[in-house]
Amino acid sequence: MSMSSAPALAGSRHHLLWLNEAGWARLLAGGGDARQQATLQHWQRMRWPLIVRRRDVEASDEEICVGIALPPDPQGNKPRIALRVRADDVASSRAPFLLRDIVAARLSGLPAAWQTGLTELQEHMARAGIALSVFGSLAWQAVTAQAYLRSSSDIDLLFQPRSQSQLEAGVRLLAWQAMFLPLDGEIVFPDGAAVSWKEWRQVAVLGSHPEGQVLVKRPASVALERVGLLRASLPQEQTCDA
Repeated sequence: MSMSSAPALAGSRHHLLWLNEAGWARLLAGGGDARQQATLQHWQRMRWPLIVRRRDVEASDEEICVGIALPPDPQGNKPRIALRVRADDVASSRAPFLLRDIVAARLSGLPAAWQTGLTELQEHMARAGIALSVFGSLAWQAVTAQAYLRSSSDIDLLFQPRSQSQLEAGVRLLAWQAMFLPLDGEIVFPDGAAVSWKEWRQVAVLGSHPEGQVLVKRPASVALERVGLLRASLPQEQTCDA
């Protein structure tokens, strides 16, 4: 799939980064076992991106924490390699692929029921003015064309609501489609706070208490936060751009 996109924040979780030659040289010189070295060399040859992950505690301000996930082995294990790169190692970056792009591409290896269900979900979200992004196995398969998806795989989606009403509508649509598809993923609030949409629905919708707490992932931390404060970070209604 194309790597062209609107300008993206290279350090944001789930963003895709393509390294320059100096960046690859630094990674390969950093050691690792033979399997890791072979994987990095293959990634460089294929010009595949790395994906931004949550920051390590010991990472410096100049470093971006990234990773590679390999296709699952016969036992279903998906080996992962955690890496760090410097900002000047990055040749280009982009935000995660949009669900509409994945649906339009009709990826090979995607179960037929998934294709139908994702098309329906995209259509409903588009009518609500919501753009979903993808990460996890579905994103890796889109990037590499390798077989990451299995019958037991989740479909990981990122939902970035622009208002409280859009938050409610998006969670409602995700919950409905999750009856037919193995949907998972995160709500991402304006300041980058990420919450499992399933946990949000359980606490903020079904629990319906502003003092309820959910587990929030931030670039360098994980903590419990109140749903009322997170909801208040969004305007009640989406405003039209001038």
